[in-house]
Amino acid sequence: MDREQEFLEIQNNLREKIVLRDSFEKSEIRTVAGVDLAYWTDENGSERAVCCIVVLDYKTHEVIEKKQYSDVITVPYVAGFLAFRELPLVLKTAQMLENSPDLYMFDGNGYLHPRHMGIATHASIVLKKPSIGVAKTYYKVRNTDYRQPENFSGAFTDIIIDGEVYGRALRTIENVKPVFVSVGSGISIETATETVLDFVDSGSHIPIPTRLADLETHVARGFLCKK
Repeated sequence: MDREQEFLEIQNNLREKIVLRDSFEKSEIRTVAGVDLAYWTDENGSERAVCCIVVLDYKTHEVIEKKQYSDVITVPYVAGFLAFRELPLVLKTAQMLENSPDLYMFDGNGYLHPRHMGIATHASIVLKKPSIGVAKTYYKVRNTDYRQPENFSGAFTDIIIDGEVYGRALRTIENVKPVFVSVGSGISIETATETVLDFVDSGSHIPIPTRLADLETHVARGFLCKK
């Protein structure tokens, strides 16, 4: 069996574990972790990446903890199988956390995926924590385009494929392009949308957890590239 076929079987098996409803009371969510990765090629020609996780207090948005982990990437990029490249680093970084987040928010997709197995979904099942995928660019599934939401904060349009909601195009700030929200697992699309909006401020249309994680990856990559 080749690697791609192996990955496909793993995704198909994990799909049965996806939960599209809230596995918690919203009041129980006290901390949210933003997750992102950045890549580069080192002096030996090896592809490397760093994963950064930033844990925030839900109510105050105060940063509680930041961790990072870098390593060589050994799995080549194949569309639809990104999680197999990134998950090893995500898990290593998560293991370093001193605080166990109640919810993870990924810079990427979850249910908005040909087999509903984006990085946010795959990681949620392995980490056994609810998660949300928030992508800055649209991942077109089955040649389906999204409809632009109306031009006000909180407006959204559902991304419906074959009668099923895969995710949402969500306008977090007026006059700014939407982000693309999808369930990872253990959370409903309604609560995922509310949570993303709870973490948007005037600084950016990207929610604070993934925005800070993205900034951390750029700092870390710049430092690690100089080593």
